[in-house]
Amino acid sequence: MVFKKTLQVLVLAGLAAVAVGAVEDRPNVLMILVDDLKPTIGAWGDDTAITPGMDRLAATGVRFEKAYCNQAVCMASRYNLMLGSRSTSTGFYNFGTQFREVYPDAVTLPQHFMNHGYVAHSMGKVFHIGHGNTNDDVSWSVPHHPDKVIDYVLPESNHRQLSREEGLFTNQRRFDAEGNLRPRGMAWEAADVLDEAYADGRIAATAIDRLKWLQRNEEKPFFLAVGFVRPHLPFSAPKKYWDLYDREKLPMPEYEEAPEGAPGFAVKRGGEINAFRPVPSGVRGKLDEDLTRQLIHGYYASVSYMDAQLGKVLDALDETGLAENTIVVLWGDHGFHLGDLGSWTKHSNYEQANHIPIIIRAPGRSQAGAAARQIAETVDLYPTIASLAGLPAPAGPQPIDGVDLSPVLTDPEKVLRPYGYHAYYRNSVDRVGRAFRTQRYRLVEWVTRDGSEDPVYELYDYEADPLETRNHAAENPDVIARIQALVAAEPAPKWQIRRR
Repeated sequence: MVFKKTLQVLVLAGLAAVAVGAVEDRPNVLMILVDDLKPTIGAWGDDTAITPGMDRLAATGVRFEKAYCNQAVCMASRYNLMLGSRSTSTGFYNFGTQFREVYPDAVTLPQHFMNHGYVAHSMGKVFHIGHGNTNDDVSWSVPHHPDKVIDYVLPESNHRQLSREEGLFTNQRRFDAEGNLRPRGMAWEAADVLDEAYADGRIAATAIDRLKWLQRNEEKPFFLAVGFVRPHLPFSAPKKYWDLYDREKLPMPEYEEAPEGAPGFAVKRGGEINAFRPVPSGVRGKLDEDLTRQLIHGYYASVSYMDAQLGKVLDALDETGLAENTIVVLWGDHGFHLGDLGSWTKHSNYEQANHIPIIIRAPGRSQAGAAARQIAETVDLYPTIASLAGLPAPAGPQPIDGVDLSPVLTDPEKVLRPYGYHAYYRNSVDRVGRAFRTQRYRLVEWVTRDGSEDPVYELYDYEADPLETRNHAAENPDVIARIQALVAAEPAPKWQIRRR
Protein backbone atom coordinates (compact mmCIF):
# COMPACT_ATOMS: atom_id res chain seq x y z
CA MET A 1 0.00 0.00 0.00
CA VAL A 2 2.84 2.38 0.89
CA PHE A 3 4.59 1.52 -2.38
CA LYS A 4 1.36 2.15 -4.34
CA LYS A 5 0.86 5.57 -2.73
CA THR A 6 4.50 6.46 -3.30
CA LEU A 7 4.17 5.49 -6.95
CA GLN A 8 1.05 7.62 -7.29
CA VAL A 9 2.87 10.59 -5.77
CA LEU A 10 5.83 10.12 -8.12
CA VAL A 11 3.55 9.83 -11.15
CA LEU A 12 1.60 12.95 -10.19
CA ALA A 13 4.84 14.84 -9.52
CA GLY A 14 6.15 13.74 -12.90
CA LEU A 15 2.98 14.90 -14.63
CA ALA A 16 3.18 18.22 -12.80
CA ALA A 17 6.79 18.63 -13.89
CA VAL A 18 5.80 17.95 -17.48
CA ALA A 19 2.96 20.46 -17.21
CA VAL A 20 5.23 23.11 -15.67
CA GLY A 21 7.84 22.46 -18.31
CA ALA A 22 5.24 22.80 -21.04
CA VAL A 23 4.16 26.18 -19.64
CA GLU A 24 7.73 27.40 -19.31
CA ASP A 25 8.48 26.42 -22.91
CA ARG A 26 5.49 28.26 -24.33
CA PRO A 27 6.10 31.47 -26.25
CA ASN A 28 5.49 34.89 -24.79
CA VAL A 29 3.02 37.23 -26.48
CA LEU A 30 3.60 40.93 -27.16
CA MET A 31 0.43 42.50 -28.48
CA ILE A 32 0.63 46.03 -29.86
CA LEU A 33 -2.72 47.86 -30.09
CA VAL A 34 -2.85 51.12 -32.04
CA ASP A 35 -5.72 53.59 -31.90
CA ASP A 36 -7.33 54.83 -35.15
CA LEU A 37 -4.63 53.30 -37.38
CA LYS A 38 -5.57 52.77 -40.99
CA PRO A 39 -2.90 51.14 -43.22
CA THR A 40 -0.91 54.36 -43.67
CA ILE A 41 2.18 52.18 -43.56
CA GLY A 42 5.07 51.83 -45.98
CA ALA A 43 4.73 48.04 -45.98
CA TRP A 44 1.14 48.45 -47.23
CA GLY A 45 2.36 50.52 -50.19
CA ASP A 46 1.80 54.00 -48.74
CA ASP A 47 4.70 55.92 -50.30
CA THR A 48 4.10 58.93 -48.05
CA ALA A 49 4.15 57.17 -44.68
CA ILE A 50 7.46 57.07 -42.81
CA THR A 51 7.05 53.93 -40.71
CA PRO A 52 10.33 52.02 -40.30
CA GLY A 53 9.12 50.28 -37.13
CA MET A 54 6.02 48.72 -38.68
CA ASP A 55 7.87 48.06 -41.94
CA ARG A 56 10.51 46.15 -39.99
CA LEU A 57 7.89 44.10 -38.17
CA ALA A 58 6.10 43.33 -41.45
CA ALA A 59 9.40 42.22 -43.01
CA THR A 60 9.79 39.58 -40.28
CA GLY A 61 6.17 38.45 -40.06
CA VAL A 62 2.97 38.04 -42.08
CA ARG A 63 0.89 41.09 -42.91
CA PHE A 64 -2.83 40.73 -43.51
CA GLU A 65 -3.38 43.33 -46.20
CA LYS A 66 -7.14 42.79 -46.20
CA ALA A 67 -7.94 42.93 -42.51
CA TYR A 68 -11.05 44.53 -41.04
CA CYS A 69 -12.32 45.54 -37.64
CA ASN A 70 -15.72 44.20 -36.61
CA GLN A 71 -17.05 47.64 -35.74
CA ALA A 72 -15.47 51.03 -36.34
CA VAL A 73 -15.94 52.25 -32.76
CA CYS A 74 -13.12 52.22 -30.17
CA MET A 75 -15.04 50.58 -27.33
CA ALA A 76 -16.81 47.98 -29.45
CA SER A 77 -13.72 47.09 -31.48
CA ARG A 78 -11.70 46.42 -28.33
CA TYR A 79 -14.48 44.25 -26.96
CA ASN A 80 -14.41 42.37 -30.28
CA LEU A 81 -10.69 41.73 -29.75
CA MET A 82 -10.77 40.88 -26.07
CA LEU A 83 -13.89 38.71 -26.19
CA GLY A 84 -13.43 37.17 -29.63
CA SER A 85 -17.06 38.17 -30.26
CA ARG A 86 -18.55 40.26 -33.04
CA SER A 87 -20.74 43.17 -31.98
CA THR A 88 -23.73 41.56 -33.68
CA SER A 89 -23.25 38.44 -31.51
CA THR A 90 -23.20 40.35 -28.22
CA GLY A 91 -25.24 43.47 -28.98
CA PHE A 92 -22.38 45.68 -27.76
CA TYR A 93 -22.51 48.67 -30.12
CA ASN A 94 -22.60 51.73 -27.89
CA PHE A 95 -20.27 53.39 -25.43
CA GLY A 96 -21.18 52.82 -21.79
CA THR A 97 -21.95 49.12 -22.18
CA GLN A 98 -20.07 47.00 -19.63
CA PHE A 99 -19.57 43.51 -21.00
CA ARG A 100 -19.53 41.83 -17.58
CA GLU A 101 -23.06 43.03 -16.90
CA VAL A 102 -24.13 40.69 -19.70
CA TYR A 103 -21.38 38.05 -19.59
CA PRO A 104 -20.16 38.08 -15.96
CA ASP A 105 -18.05 34.95 -16.48
CA ALA A 106 -16.62 35.93 -19.86
CA VAL A 107 -13.04 34.79 -20.42
CA THR A 108 -11.12 37.56 -22.12
CA LEU A 109 -8.06 37.01 -24.32
CA PRO A 110 -5.54 37.77 -21.53
CA GLN A 111 -7.60 35.75 -19.04
CA HIS A 112 -7.41 32.73 -21.34
CA PHE A 113 -3.63 32.98 -21.18
CA MET A 114 -3.68 33.50 -17.40
CA ASN A 115 -5.84 30.39 -17.05
CA HIS A 116 -3.06 28.42 -18.76
CA GLY A 117 -0.10 29.54 -16.73
CA TYR A 118 0.74 32.98 -18.13
CA VAL A 119 1.07 36.34 -16.44
CA ALA A 120 -0.78 39.18 -18.19
CA HIS A 121 0.36 42.81 -18.05
CA SER A 122 -0.98 45.88 -19.86
CA MET A 123 -0.30 49.56 -20.36
CA GLY A 124 -1.64 52.45 -22.42
CA LYS A 125 -4.98 52.08 -24.20
CA VAL A 126 -6.07 48.45 -24.21
CA PHE A 127 -9.70 48.32 -23.09
CA HIS A 128 -11.47 51.57 -23.94
CA ILE A 129 -11.56 53.69 -20.78
CA GLY A 130 -13.90 56.67 -21.01
CA HIS A 131 -17.37 57.48 -22.38
CA GLY A 132 -18.80 55.42 -19.49
CA ASN A 133 -16.47 52.44 -19.98
CA THR A 134 -13.82 51.20 -17.56
CA ASN A 135 -10.92 48.78 -17.49
CA ASP A 136 -11.54 45.08 -16.79
CA ASP A 137 -9.30 44.55 -13.77
CA VAL A 138 -9.60 40.76 -13.63
CA SER A 139 -8.06 40.47 -17.09
CA TRP A 140 -4.61 41.33 -15.73
CA SER A 141 -2.17 39.77 -13.29
CA VAL A 142 -1.08 43.20 -12.03
CA PRO A 143 -2.90 46.55 -12.19
CA HIS A 144 -3.21 48.08 -15.64
CA HIS A 145 -0.92 51.09 -16.29
CA PRO A 146 -3.04 53.75 -18.07
CA ASP A 147 -2.04 56.97 -19.81
CA LYS A 148 -3.80 59.82 -21.56
CA VAL A 149 -5.57 59.71 -24.91
CA ILE A 150 -6.34 63.42 -25.09
CA ASP A 151 -2.87 64.82 -24.46
CA TYR A 152 -1.56 68.39 -24.56
CA VAL A 153 1.61 70.07 -23.30
CA LEU A 154 1.02 73.63 -24.58
CA PRO A 155 -1.29 75.76 -22.38
CA GLU A 156 -2.98 77.38 -25.37
CA SER A 157 -4.25 73.98 -26.60
CA ASN A 158 -6.82 73.65 -23.82
CA HIS A 159 -6.27 76.87 -21.81
CA ARG A 160 -5.38 74.60 -18.89
CA GLN A 161 -9.01 73.58 -18.59
CA LEU A 162 -10.48 70.13 -18.98
CA SER A 163 -11.52 70.05 -22.62
CA ARG A 164 -14.68 68.46 -23.98
CA GLU A 165 -12.93 65.27 -25.10
CA GLU A 166 -10.77 65.09 -21.98
CA GLY A 167 -13.99 65.03 -19.98
CA LEU A 168 -15.29 62.09 -22.00
CA PHE A 169 -12.04 60.12 -21.85
CA THR A 170 -11.76 60.54 -18.08
CA ASN A 171 -15.43 59.66 -17.46
CA GLN A 172 -16.16 63.19 -16.28
CA ARG A 173 -18.55 63.96 -19.17
CA ARG A 174 -18.56 66.83 -21.65
CA PHE A 175 -20.25 69.18 -19.18
CA ASP A 176 -18.76 70.80 -16.11
CA ALA A 177 -20.34 70.86 -12.63
CA GLU A 178 -22.50 73.84 -13.56
CA GLY A 179 -23.86 72.09 -16.64
CA ASN A 180 -21.83 74.12 -19.12
CA LEU A 181 -20.37 72.42 -22.18
CA ARG A 182 -16.62 72.18 -21.70
CA PRO A 183 -14.38 74.11 -24.12
CA ARG A 184 -13.00 72.49 -27.25
CA GLY A 185 -9.32 71.52 -27.29
CA MET A 186 -7.03 71.88 -30.29
CA ALA A 187 -7.10 69.22 -33.00
CA TRP A 188 -3.29 69.07 -33.13
CA GLU A 189 -0.14 70.03 -31.33
CA ALA A 190 3.49 70.07 -32.53
CA ALA A 191 5.54 71.05 -29.48
CA ASP A 192 9.34 70.85 -29.69
CA VAL A 193 9.61 68.30 -26.89
CA LEU A 194 11.04 64.88 -26.12
CA ASP A 195 9.02 61.83 -27.12
CA GLU A 196 8.14 61.14 -23.48
CA ALA A 197 6.31 64.47 -23.20
CA TYR A 198 3.35 62.79 -24.91
CA ALA A 199 1.60 59.57 -23.98
CA ASP A 200 3.05 57.17 -26.55
CA GLY A 201 6.61 57.99 -25.51
CA ARG A 202 5.72 57.25 -21.90
CA ILE A 203 3.88 54.07 -22.86
CA ALA A 204 6.90 52.83 -24.81
CA ALA A 205 9.23 53.60 -21.89
CA THR A 206 6.94 51.69 -19.52
CA ALA A 207 6.76 48.75 -21.93
CA ILE A 208 10.55 48.63 -22.19
CA ASP A 209 10.93 48.69 -18.41
CA ARG A 210 8.32 45.95 -18.08
CA LEU A 211 10.01 43.74 -20.70
CA LYS A 212 13.31 44.06 -18.82
CA TRP A 213 11.59 43.28 -15.52
CA LEU A 214 9.83 40.24 -16.98
CA GLN A 215 13.07 38.97 -18.47
CA ARG A 216 14.87 39.23 -15.12
CA ASN A 217 12.17 38.23 -12.65
CA GLU A 218 9.37 36.22 -14.20
CA GLU A 219 9.57 32.45 -14.70
CA LYS A 220 6.14 32.17 -16.29
CA PRO A 221 5.55 33.14 -19.93
CA PHE A 222 3.93 36.53 -20.36
CA PHE A 223 1.12 38.14 -22.32
CA LEU A 224 1.99 41.84 -22.60
CA ALA A 225 -0.52 44.27 -24.15
CA VAL A 226 0.89 47.66 -25.15
CA GLY A 227 -1.71 50.19 -26.32
CA PHE A 228 -0.49 53.23 -28.25
CA VAL A 229 -2.94 56.14 -28.59
CA ARG A 230 -1.75 58.05 -31.65
CA PRO A 231 -2.92 58.66 -34.34
CA HIS A 232 -6.15 59.23 -32.39
CA LEU A 233 -7.14 62.89 -32.19
CA PRO A 234 -5.75 65.27 -31.11
CA PHE A 235 -2.73 64.85 -33.37
CA SER A 236 -0.28 65.65 -30.59
CA ALA A 237 3.23 64.64 -31.63
CA PRO A 238 6.70 66.16 -31.16
CA LYS A 239 7.62 68.69 -33.83
CA LYS A 240 10.37 66.52 -35.30
CA TYR A 241 7.74 64.06 -36.58
CA TRP A 242 5.80 66.84 -38.27
CA ASP A 243 9.07 67.92 -39.86
CA LEU A 244 9.42 64.53 -41.58
CA TYR A 245 6.72 65.50 -44.07
CA ASP A 246 6.46 68.07 -46.84
CA ARG A 247 3.02 69.55 -46.22
CA GLU A 248 2.50 70.27 -49.92
CA LYS A 249 3.16 66.66 -50.96
CA LEU A 250 0.70 64.98 -48.64
CA PRO A 251 -2.06 62.85 -50.26
CA MET A 252 -5.37 64.71 -50.26
CA PRO A 253 -8.85 63.12 -50.43
CA GLU A 254 -9.72 61.96 -53.94
CA TYR A 255 -13.49 61.92 -53.52
CA GLU A 256 -15.26 64.06 -50.91
CA GLU A 257 -18.95 63.47 -51.65
CA ALA A 258 -21.33 60.87 -50.27
CA PRO A 259 -21.67 57.80 -52.50
CA GLU A 260 -24.39 58.32 -55.07
CA GLY A 261 -27.44 56.28 -54.15
CA ALA A 262 -26.32 55.52 -50.59
CA PRO A 263 -28.91 55.92 -47.81
CA GLY A 264 -28.30 59.19 -46.00
CA PHE A 265 -28.00 57.52 -42.61
CA ALA A 266 -25.07 55.38 -43.81
CA VAL A 267 -22.73 58.32 -44.34
CA LYS A 268 -20.70 59.77 -41.47
CA ARG A 269 -21.11 63.51 -40.98
CA GLY A 270 -19.73 65.67 -38.20
CA GLY A 271 -19.36 63.92 -34.88
CA GLU A 272 -15.98 63.53 -33.15
CA ILE A 273 -14.12 65.98 -35.39
CA ASN A 274 -16.45 68.78 -34.24
CA ALA A 275 -15.10 68.50 -30.69
CA PHE A 276 -11.78 70.11 -31.70
CA ARG A 277 -10.63 73.59 -32.64
CA PRO A 278 -10.32 75.11 -35.21
CA VAL A 279 -12.74 72.79 -37.02
CA PRO A 280 -15.88 74.89 -37.56
CA SER A 281 -18.36 73.96 -34.87
CA GLY A 282 -21.21 71.91 -36.29
CA VAL A 283 -19.57 71.31 -39.68
CA ARG A 284 -21.13 68.42 -41.57
CA GLY A 285 -19.07 67.45 -44.57
CA LYS A 286 -15.82 68.42 -46.20
CA LEU A 287 -13.50 71.04 -44.73
CA ASP A 288 -11.57 73.73 -46.57
CA GLU A 289 -8.32 72.68 -48.25
CA ASP A 290 -5.93 74.29 -45.77
CA LEU A 291 -7.58 72.70 -42.73
CA THR A 292 -7.84 69.36 -44.51
CA ARG A 293 -4.12 69.46 -45.33
CA GLN A 294 -3.25 70.39 -41.74
CA LEU A 295 -5.26 67.50 -40.30
CA ILE A 296 -3.76 65.02 -42.76
CA HIS A 297 -0.31 66.33 -41.84
CA GLY A 298 -1.12 65.76 -38.18
CA TYR A 299 -2.33 62.22 -38.86
CA TYR A 300 0.85 61.23 -40.70
CA ALA A 301 3.06 62.91 -38.07
CA SER A 302 1.20 61.01 -35.35
CA VAL A 303 1.62 57.70 -37.19
CA SER A 304 5.38 58.28 -37.47
CA TYR A 305 5.60 59.27 -33.80
CA MET A 306 3.77 56.13 -32.71
CA ASP A 307 5.87 54.04 -35.10
CA ALA A 308 9.09 55.33 -33.55
CA GLN A 309 7.85 54.23 -30.12
CA LEU A 310 7.00 50.81 -31.51
CA GLY A 311 10.54 50.61 -32.86
CA LYS A 312 11.94 51.24 -29.39
CA VAL A 313 9.84 48.41 -27.94
CA LEU A 314 10.98 46.03 -30.70
CA ASP A 315 14.60 47.03 -29.97
CA ALA A 316 14.08 46.16 -26.30
CA LEU A 317 12.58 42.82 -27.25
CA ASP A 318 15.73 42.05 -29.24
CA GLU A 319 18.14 43.37 -26.60
CA THR A 320 16.60 41.29 -23.82
CA GLY A 321 16.83 38.14 -25.93
CA LEU A 322 13.05 37.68 -25.69
CA ALA A 323 12.36 38.08 -29.41
CA GLU A 324 13.34 34.49 -30.20
CA ASN A 325 10.44 33.15 -28.15
CA THR A 326 7.84 35.91 -28.39
CA ILE A 327 4.84 36.10 -30.70
CA VAL A 328 4.39 39.72 -31.79
CA VAL A 329 1.00 40.94 -33.01
CA LEU A 330 0.22 44.44 -34.26
CA TRP A 331 -3.43 45.46 -34.59
CA GLY A 332 -5.20 48.71 -35.42
CA ASP A 333 -8.56 48.99 -33.67
CA HIS A 334 -10.26 50.48 -36.75
CA GLY A 335 -9.53 52.71 -39.71
CA PHE A 336 -9.99 56.43 -40.14
CA HIS A 337 -11.68 58.66 -42.71
CA LEU A 338 -9.33 61.47 -43.64
CA GLY A 339 -11.82 63.52 -45.60
CA ASP A 340 -12.80 60.80 -48.08
CA LEU A 341 -16.56 60.79 -48.74
CA GLY A 342 -16.57 64.12 -46.87
CA SER A 343 -16.17 62.13 -43.63
CA TRP A 344 -13.71 62.36 -40.76
CA THR A 345 -12.66 59.89 -38.06
CA LYS A 346 -14.53 56.52 -38.08
CA HIS A 347 -18.12 55.40 -37.27
CA SER A 348 -19.25 54.07 -40.64
CA ASN A 349 -19.29 50.87 -42.70
CA TYR A 350 -17.06 52.26 -45.46
CA GLU A 351 -13.62 50.99 -46.42
CA GLN A 352 -11.50 53.71 -44.82
CA ALA A 353 -13.23 53.35 -41.45
CA ASN A 354 -12.91 49.56 -41.28
CA HIS A 355 -9.71 48.59 -43.11
CA ILE A 356 -7.00 47.91 -40.52
CA PRO A 357 -3.44 46.59 -40.38
CA ILE A 358 -2.69 43.23 -38.77
CA ILE A 359 0.83 41.81 -38.57
CA ILE A 360 1.68 38.52 -36.88
CA ARG A 361 5.24 37.36 -36.26
CA ALA A 362 5.44 33.91 -34.69
CA PRO A 363 9.00 32.54 -34.45
CA GLY A 364 9.23 29.35 -36.48
CA ARG A 365 5.58 29.60 -37.51
CA SER A 366 5.35 32.56 -39.91
CA GLN A 367 6.84 33.39 -43.30
CA ALA A 368 8.98 36.49 -43.10
CA GLY A 369 7.69 39.34 -45.23
CA ALA A 370 4.68 37.45 -46.59
CA ALA A 371 1.32 39.00 -47.47
CA ALA A 372 -1.71 36.86 -46.63
CA ARG A 373 -4.53 36.46 -49.11
CA GLN A 374 -7.00 35.64 -46.32
CA ILE A 375 -9.44 38.40 -45.34
CA ALA A 376 -8.97 38.73 -41.59
CA GLU A 377 -11.22 40.04 -38.84
CA THR A 378 -10.38 41.36 -35.39
CA VAL A 379 -12.18 38.42 -33.76
CA ASP A 380 -9.79 36.01 -35.49
CA LEU A 381 -6.90 37.12 -33.30
CA TYR A 382 -8.15 35.47 -30.08
CA PRO A 383 -8.23 31.89 -31.43
CA THR A 384 -5.16 32.48 -33.61
CA ILE A 385 -2.87 33.70 -30.81
CA ALA A 386 -4.12 30.95 -28.51
CA SER A 387 -3.35 28.34 -31.15
CA LEU A 388 0.13 29.74 -31.83
CA ALA A 389 0.89 29.56 -28.10
CA GLY A 390 -0.28 25.95 -27.85
CA LEU A 391 -3.34 26.80 -25.75
CA PRO A 392 -6.76 25.18 -26.14
CA ALA A 393 -9.20 26.97 -28.42
CA PRO A 394 -11.29 29.55 -26.52
CA ALA A 395 -14.75 28.36 -25.55
CA GLY A 396 -16.45 31.37 -24.02
CA PRO A 397 -18.99 31.47 -22.30
CA GLN A 398 -19.29 34.54 -24.56
CA PRO A 399 -19.74 33.85 -28.30
CA ILE A 400 -16.48 32.99 -30.05
CA ASP A 401 -16.75 34.10 -33.68
CA GLY A 402 -13.19 34.08 -34.94
CA VAL A 403 -11.28 31.65 -37.14
CA ASP A 404 -7.83 30.31 -36.23
CA LEU A 405 -5.61 31.89 -38.87
CA SER A 406 -2.41 30.11 -37.82
CA PRO A 407 -2.39 27.89 -40.97
CA VAL A 408 -2.20 31.07 -43.06
CA LEU A 409 1.10 32.06 -41.43
CA THR A 410 2.86 29.11 -43.07
CA ASP A 411 0.77 29.17 -46.26
CA PRO A 412 -0.15 32.80 -47.02
CA GLU A 413 -2.23 31.76 -50.05
CA LYS A 414 -4.59 29.67 -47.91
CA VAL A 415 -8.17 30.93 -47.64
CA LEU A 416 -10.19 29.72 -44.65
CA ARG A 417 -13.19 32.06 -45.01
CA PRO A 418 -14.24 33.91 -48.19
CA TYR A 419 -15.26 37.19 -46.57
CA GLY A 420 -14.76 39.59 -43.69
CA TYR A 421 -17.69 40.69 -41.54
CA HIS A 422 -18.28 43.94 -39.71
CA ALA A 423 -21.22 46.05 -38.61
CA TYR A 424 -22.28 49.49 -37.55
CA TYR A 425 -25.30 50.51 -35.49
CA ARG A 426 -26.82 53.86 -36.52
CA ASN A 427 -28.89 54.91 -33.53
CA SER A 428 -30.57 57.79 -35.36
CA VAL A 429 -32.58 55.27 -37.39
CA ASP A 430 -32.25 52.28 -35.03
CA ARG A 431 -30.69 50.12 -37.75
CA VAL A 432 -27.72 47.79 -37.82
CA GLY A 433 -25.77 47.58 -41.05
CA ARG A 434 -24.10 44.19 -41.47
CA ALA A 435 -21.25 44.39 -43.95
CA PHE A 436 -19.72 41.49 -45.86
CA ARG A 437 -16.40 42.28 -47.53
CA THR A 438 -15.20 39.86 -50.21
CA GLN A 439 -12.07 40.29 -52.28
CA ARG A 440 -14.01 42.48 -54.73
CA TYR A 441 -17.24 43.66 -53.09
CA ARG A 442 -18.78 44.96 -49.90
CA LEU A 443 -22.48 44.29 -49.34
CA VAL A 444 -24.14 46.17 -46.49
CA GLU A 445 -27.56 45.06 -45.28
CA TRP A 446 -29.28 47.60 -43.02
CA VAL A 447 -32.02 46.02 -40.88
CA THR A 448 -34.35 47.49 -38.26
CA ARG A 449 -34.66 46.15 -34.74
CA ASP A 450 -38.25 44.96 -35.09
CA GLY A 451 -38.03 43.93 -38.75
CA SER A 452 -40.95 46.21 -39.61
CA GLU A 453 -39.11 47.75 -42.56
CA ASP A 454 -37.46 46.08 -45.53
CA PRO A 455 -33.67 45.81 -45.50
CA VAL A 456 -31.76 48.58 -47.26
CA TYR A 457 -28.74 47.51 -49.30
CA GLU A 458 -25.46 49.06 -50.31
CA LEU A 459 -23.05 47.36 -52.72
CA TYR A 460 -19.56 48.62 -53.53
CA ASP A 461 -17.30 47.25 -56.25
CA TYR A 462 -13.62 47.82 -55.40
CA GLU A 463 -12.39 46.79 -58.84
CA ALA A 464 -14.65 49.11 -60.81
CA ASP A 465 -15.12 51.84 -58.18
CA PRO A 466 -12.44 51.76 -55.46
CA LEU A 467 -13.38 55.21 -54.11
CA GLU A 468 -16.97 54.16 -53.31
CA THR A 469 -18.44 56.91 -55.46
CA ARG A 470 -21.69 55.04 -56.05
CA ASN A 471 -23.95 52.43 -54.47
CA HIS A 472 -24.13 49.67 -57.10
CA ALA A 473 -26.88 47.63 -55.46
CA ALA A 474 -29.71 48.47 -57.87
CA GLU A 475 -27.96 47.19 -61.00
CA ASN A 476 -26.36 44.08 -59.47
CA PRO A 477 -29.10 41.82 -58.06
CA ASP A 478 -27.09 38.72 -59.00
CA VAL A 479 -24.08 39.86 -56.96
CA ILE A 480 -26.34 40.67 -54.02
CA ALA A 481 -27.93 37.23 -54.26
CA ARG A 482 -24.51 35.51 -54.19
CA ILE A 483 -23.35 37.43 -51.14
CA GLN A 484 -26.71 36.99 -49.42
CA ALA A 485 -25.99 33.27 -49.38
CA LEU A 486 -23.10 34.13 -47.07
CA VAL A 487 -25.36 36.43 -45.05
CA ALA A 488 -27.83 33.61 -44.50
CA ALA A 489 -25.13 31.54 -42.80
CA GLU A 490 -24.59 34.19 -40.12
CA PRO A 491 -26.93 34.61 -37.13
CA ALA A 492 -29.23 37.62 -36.99
CA PRO A 493 -27.80 40.59 -35.09
CA LYS A 494 -28.51 40.96 -31.39
CA TRP A 495 -30.03 44.20 -30.14
CA GLN A 496 -28.73 44.38 -26.62
CA ILE A 497 -28.26 48.13 -26.85
CA ARG A 498 -27.78 50.13 -23.68
CA ARG A 499 -27.38 53.84 -23.27
CA ARG A 500 -26.07 55.62 -20.20
